[in-house]
This record gives sequence, structure tokens and C-alpha cells, in this order.
Amino acid sequence: MADAQYILPNDIGVSSLDCREAFRLLSPTERLYAHHLSQAAWYGGLAVLLQTSPEAPYIYALLSRLFRAQDPDQLRQHALAEGLTEEEYQAFLVYAAGIYSNMGNYKSFGDTKFVPNLPKEKLERVILGSKAAQKHPEEVRSLWQTCEELMFSLEPRLRHLGLGKEGITTYFSGNCTMEDAKLAQDFLDSQNLSAYNTRLFKDVDQEGKPRYEVRLASVLGTEPALHSEMASRLKSYEFRGSRFQVTRGDYAPILQKVVEQLEKAKAYAANSRQEQMLAQYVESFTQGSIEAHKRGSRFWIQDKGPIVESYIGFIESYRDPFGSRGEFEGFVAMVNKAMSAKFECLVASAEQLLKELPWPPAFEKDKFLTPDFTSLDVLTFSGSGIPAGINIPNYDDLRQTEGFKNVSLGNVLAVAYATQREKLTFLEEDDKDLYIRWKGPSFDVQVGLHELLGHGSGKLFVQDEKGAFNFDQETVINPETGEQVRAASAEPQGAGLGMAGVAAAPKPASWASLPRFRAGTGAGRPGTASSAPSPLATKNAGLKAWASTSASTPKCWSMSTRHGGWAPCVDRGRAGGVSRPRQPLTAPATPCPSPRIFGFEGADAEDVIYVNWLNMVRAGLLALEFYTPETSSWRQAHMQARFVILRVLLEAGEGLVTVTPTTGTDGRPDARVRLDRNKIRPVGKPALERFLRRLQVLKSTGDVAGGRALYEGYAAVTDAPPERFLTLRDTVLLRKESRKLIVQPNTRLEGSEVQLLEYEASAAGLIRSFSERFPEDGPELEEILTQLAGADARFWKFFSEAPSGQA
Repeated sequence: MADAQYILPNDIGVSSLDCREAFRLLSPTERLYAHHLSQAAWYGGLAVLLQTSPEAPYIYALLSRLFRAQDPDQLRQHALAEGLTEEEYQAFLVYAAGIYSNMGNYKSFGDTKFVPNLPKEKLERVILGSKAAQKHPEEVRSLWQTCEELMFSLEPRLRHLGLGKEGITTYFSGNCTMEDAKLAQDFLDSQNLSAYNTRLFKDVDQEGKPRYEVRLASVLGTEPALHSEMASRLKSYEFRGSRFQVTRGDYAPILQKVVEQLEKAKAYAANSRQEQMLAQYVESFTQGSIEAHKRGSRFWIQDKGPIVESYIGFIESYRDPFGSRGEFEGFVAMVNKAMSAKFECLVASAEQLLKELPWPPAFEKDKFLTPDFTSLDVLTFSGSGIPAGINIPNYDDLRQTEGFKNVSLGNVLAVAYATQREKLTFLEEDDKDLYIRWKGPSFDVQVGLHELLGHGSGKLFVQDEKGAFNFDQETVINPETGEQVRAASAEPQGAGLGMAGVAAAPKPASWASLPRFRAGTGAGRPGTASSAPSPLATKNAGLKAWASTSASTPKCWSMSTRHGGWAPCVDRGRAGGVSRPRQPLTAPATPCPSPRIFGFEGADAEDVIYVNWLNMVRAGLLALEFYTPETSSWRQAHMQARFVILRVLLEAGEGLVTVTPTTGTDGRPDARVRLDRNKIRPVGKPALERFLRRLQVLKSTGDVAGGRALYEGYAAVTDAPPERFLTLRDTVLLRKESRKLIVQPNTRLEGSEVQLLEYEASAAGLIRSFSERFPEDGPELEEILTQLAGADARFWKFFSEAPSGQA
């Protein structure tokens, strides 16, 4: 059988999202609006299959056919008759639920492949003897033959998502390398085109000269489009000795269905801003225009406090190995008024909180753009996974001038991060009860501060197109060096800097040289987005910790890296939650002291702080699961950031944090993480304060070399004593717990009324939710997916010889 890290265990946690009460409170019009937005999101989410692996669309289509013909209980009888054990059939259900939950056969968190945990011959008997195969024998056999080998294969290159020899991806054709990705990014920058909604396909002409196709996602292909801002961009270009052809029409039939549902939703919009927002999204998906999506995002930002909240598009770039292309996602949610009131109070305190952050005022934004901050109960979240909180849009020019929205997903927090005591690893027994009690409340606080301060603070020093700077060159001093922020060098410094230490507006292309960095997100470049994995992930995380010990910010700056910064740095947000000064969770000068906002005072507040720190250092150890020793690389930005924070706290010394190898009661290797709560303020807080200040200075001044050196040092995983992290990684893998699968409801239009359909919290329930998601066009969608995958199969050698009758 496969290595445990490449399978989903039969006892994997499965939870259902509860949004029944929030949905009940919607008006009939609001329900119709939510329904059509949900349909748009679910249709668009199918594109993720085409963004993940060559075989993912075929696996999805095969499973869809199986479970449309027989539900899991019916198929179980057939499977047992074919000789499967109950455990093997459950393993198949878990695998299928994993495919649906991750929208592909690679984990959304960690980018690791997972395979069926049963013999291939037995699964083949189940599939080829199913009712689906009896009805359509040739089609089902063809689907199986097309994907069976890759479904089970764990060849080294196929174990993880990556580029070139490092892994597999369908954002790029199989012959692309990191050098191709860098060249393509330089080309896109030269044409002021965003990579967010593109894929790159490489070919070679008869003379052996590279030829690249940059394909935009859109409904339209080669059709003429009157007054389209994109029409003039669709042509051939010569760039650095290579030919680039800009085309469009990627995912066209899928996006057509998205557009149709968005048009229907417009009829039920609550106001003109929502109508204009949807109109721009329709334009974006029809024409392939990121500029139109940005215009829609601007209307979205301006639509404050809607009852039904949503966002949709090519959003996060974590899974692109180059960190530049966005995965499709869409969410629809309803406001949780009680928790939103707490977040509104936190927002009212934000300007005071910002003054307490550990860097000089000149390194903070000139004006805090008060964001919309709500707690939502998710109805629909399509894509490869569901986060606990969101800070969007990712377009840096909008974030600097228009602002952003913070969202905490309350019903996700309620189920996704609950922990059973018997599965709680690496903690002392005395800590476990405290952890169980306060993990949920502490995470509410963390998410609030993470989204507000982690994504909302810090200034980027920039020079605009007219040569003007957004800071005083004569007075701004780098607190790390004591020198003025330099304004010398007129030539780019090889990292997209127009001057040493200041990010120039026009050309940040070579930020791409940083590992896992999405080029084009260099600080200060107008129009760029900022969702790539980065040092700022750690900066966010650090801020969470830092904030929790202090007056005003219990903790939160995020491991996600949307700060418009560079890739390999740290999550200041999470560190921030761990490192704030003075009184616990109180802010004397703020309108709403933090403990009262979240309901914690006295000893409870101290426990929340402690559990926040304890969670962070434990997460740093758990992060080792996502490190690949063979390539010395991290597969998940948030976990990399948590490890960096652990290293910072270990470096602080004085017994603040210790990680000790032990032997468990089962006789197998184990470990214990210990945190001295009495040393959090005198030792831990100053250490993170120094670290966060350094990170913000690096970000503000665009010091790529400094950021890389800092990050690579802390993120290095070695077997050096005393911790011996490489050895500890084996222990972490031995005792790891898989992330939960989340079952989401469906909505169904019956006459003029919208009904909410809920499902049990099990692998079978998750499968049923997907089987009933597309009741009218399930077979059509299967055909669309296999046709789209087949049309590009030649770009991946694994599919160069697809069986006849398929693709």
C-alpha cells in the first residue's frame, strides 16, 4: 500500500457547514440572489480541476458518472459483492470525497498527491461492474483507462505540485521550466498584462525556436469583440528571441455557465453597486479582462455590509509553482450579526492599534482606509479548499487606494478547527485541557486581528510614474541601519527596484527569481496583486502572537502573503498575534478594549494569550509535514511561516520554548512542545518585536536580498542539535492528523422559492452533495471537462496516447 502521507485515512474528520439559521433569515429575493451566485461559484470551481493535474478532470468525470448512477449505499452492495472489504470500500469513498473536497487529486493544503488506499484491481472491478458502466460501457472504460495509471502513480515527479522536475502542474505545459516562467512573466510585465487568469503553453517551431501561448480565461475565443479592451492584445509578439502568442478562450464553456448565473443574479441585486459589480465580473469572464475584474472589485469594496456577501474570480496564487496565476474560487455567505458587531468595534480601534505596532510611524500607511469587517456563515465556497478568513481583493493598487474587506468565516471556524483530545499531539497533558477549551475562542481573536492588522498595516515605499515618492526622503530613517532610506541608483537593481531600497512602479519583474514568489507583486508596482507565498506570511503570523500579549491586539497578522511583498518571508500577522506589549488584550486608548470586544477579561484573557502562543509554537512543529527534504523546499506558505516563527522563539532562548523528542506510550517516537507562559512578555514579545520591525522595514524598502537571506536562514530545516528538525519531521509524519473534509449544502430552485439542501457529515454525505449539485447538466459538465482536458493532453506526455474514443 502507499506511504501514509499519500493517502487519506478512513477515519479522516468530516464536518458539515451549518448555515441553516442564517439562510432562514434571508428574504425571498436575497435567497434568489444567493442561489444564482452559488451556482456561478460551483460552475467556476470546476475550472480548478483543469488547473491542478492532467488526470484530475477525468477522475472527477468518472466519479460523477459512478455516483449519478448509484448513490454510495447502492454502490457499496456492488463493491462488497466484487470482493472489497468494508474498509476498502470506505477507503474508496474517502478518496472520492477527497477529490471533490480538493477539486483534484492533490491536497489543497500542502500540494501533495493522494491516491486510493485499496488495490487498483479491486477498484477496477467496482468501476467496470457498476451501473454506470452497464449503461455506458465504452465511455466508463475509456475514462478509467485514461486516468487509472496516474490515479495510483507515485513517481517522484508526480508526488507534489511543482514546475519542471520539481512536480506536476497544469498552469504550465509539462515542458516548461522555472526559466520559462520567468521569461513569460517578463513578457507579461512588458505588455502590462496580468498573469492571474492565464496559463502558459510551450511549443517549439520547426527551427527549434521556443514558441509560447499565453492563454487567457474567457468565454470568447477568436470571435471579434466590439469595443473590447482585450481585442488588441490578442496577437503575436517577439520578445527576447522567443515568440509569444496571446490567445483567450481557456475554460470557455465553464465560464459561459458562470456568466449566465451572474446575469440571473443581477435581477435580485440589493443595490446599484452590486449590479455594477456583477456587470464587470461578466465583462471580465467574457472578455478575459483582469482590468474589468478590478473594476468589479472596486464596486465590491464600496458595497459595505451587504446581507449576502460574495466574491468570485481567479483569486489566490498559492498553487501556481511560480506564484503568479490565480486559482478560481467563489464564495457566497450570510452575515453573522453578533460576531460582526465585535469586529466593527475592533475596526473602530484599528487606528490606535496601528500606533502600537513595532515600527516607526513613517513605515505605516499615511491613511488607514477603514475596511468592511464582517463575520459570515458560508453557504458556498468553491475552489480547492475553505479558509477561516479572507482579506481581499488581492490587487495592490486597489488595496492602497480603495481599501479592502475583511471576512471571518464563522461557521467554518466552528467546525474546521475543533480538536479531539485523543488526537491532540505534542502537548503536555496539563496543556491539552486548556488548549481544547480555548483553541476556538483564541482562533476567533486570531482571525480578527490577522485580517485587520496583518493584511491592513504597513506601508510600501514607492515612486510613481511621475517620479514622485510617497515618503520624505530627507527624514525617513531605516531603524535597522540608522541611515536614510536611499534614493540613489537610477538603474533597476535586479529585483524590480527603480532605486536602491525603493520599489519602482514600472518593472518589478525579477522578483520572480525568489522561490515560490509570484512575479509582479513587487512592493509599489501599481496594478499588481499580492497573494503569493512570502516572507510576509510569517510577518502576519508573528503579529498575531505579538498582538495577543498586549494592550490592543490579541493576535493576528497572517501567514498568507497578500501584502504586496515578496515571497520568501514571514507571516508578520501570526507573529503579531503573539507579540504585543503591556496589558493582556486591553487597549487603554481605544474606543473598544479588545477583551470586551471578544468577551475575555482577567484570567480568561491570560489563558487566551497563552493558548494563542502555544498554538503557534505547536503549529511550527506540525509544519514539518509540509517540508520536502529531497528538494529542500516547502509546499505550503502558511506552514513555512509558522516554522519560521518557531525558530525565532527558540532563538530567543531563556527557556521560553523547548521542543523535546520523547517516546510515546505506544512505544513509538513522539515529541513535546513546552512554552513557559511566564516568559512570554519578558522574552517572547521583545524577540518578535525585533523580528517584525525588521520584516516591515524589508518590505517597505523592497530589500529582496535581505528578505531572502533572512527567510532562508530561518526556514532551513536541518538535523543540527538540539532540535534535530529533520528527525522530528519523521515523528510529525508518524503522528499527523489529516485536515478535515467539509460538507457544504446545496440550494435548489423550486418554482420561485429557493430550498436549502443539507447533507450528513460523512464521506458519503460529501459525495451526495456533489452528485446533487448539478442536477440538470451533470453529464454535459463531464463531457465539457474531458473535452477541455483532452484538447490540451499533448502538453503532458502522460496523456499523449489517450485511449481511442477518449479525448
